[in-house]
Amino acid sequence: MLKKSALFICTILFAATAFAGSKPAAKYTAAKLDTATFATGCFWCTEAKFQQLKGVKSVTSGFTGGKVPNPSYKLVCTGTTGHAEACNIVYDPSVISYDELLEAFFVAHDPTQLNRQGNDVGTQYRSAIFYHNAAQKQKADYYIKKLNAEKVYKSNIVTQVAPFKVFYKAEDYHQNYFNQNGSQPYCKYVIQPELEKFKKVFKNKLKS
Repeated sequence: MLKKSALFICTILFAATAFAGSKPAAKYTAAKLDTATFATGCFWCTEAKFQQLKGVKSVTSGFTGGKVPNPSYKLVCTGTTGHAEACNIVYDPSVISYDELLEAFFVAHDPTQLNRQGNDVGTQYRSAIFYHNAAQKQKADYYIKKLNAEKVYKSNIVTQVAPFKVFYKAEDYHQNYFNQNGSQPYCKYVIQPELEKFKKVFKNKLKS
């Protein structure tokens, strides 16, 4: 649970960027895309939020971090595969940095909840960052340490930081789920309120 506001999180992370070894976005070219892989609970929620950000080219919902190859959604929901519901986020570093995506990650969910987000309970709903290189790992570890030191949350962050190995795309009906199913109760009463809060925090970074 948040002890301080989402805007305070953004302020802390923005201030910390200068000390985390980040490079100016101008050093990247628009043609070079990168990937971030985040788990923030239900991947429908994760997808809906990160789709809003300028510089994000695509968001794919799927499963990673487990031991069963090519699992189905039904199997992952049993909690026996070791996988987390996650999103592969392809982005343009000349428009949005990995630091800014981490900022969005920590605002998008409660990273102090172990193996759950709200009423979604199970290891498949864990908070996790699957890093693609040493720089991503260094940044994730740094910001977790910084947020804990500032006591932004009432409890310590339990986000798993693990190497990216393989990502299994979820079934087609999971892709772009909120935009395709906005009238469904879960979308209307769970995702929509969270999405509005997220958009308010990142109003200057949203796609037009």
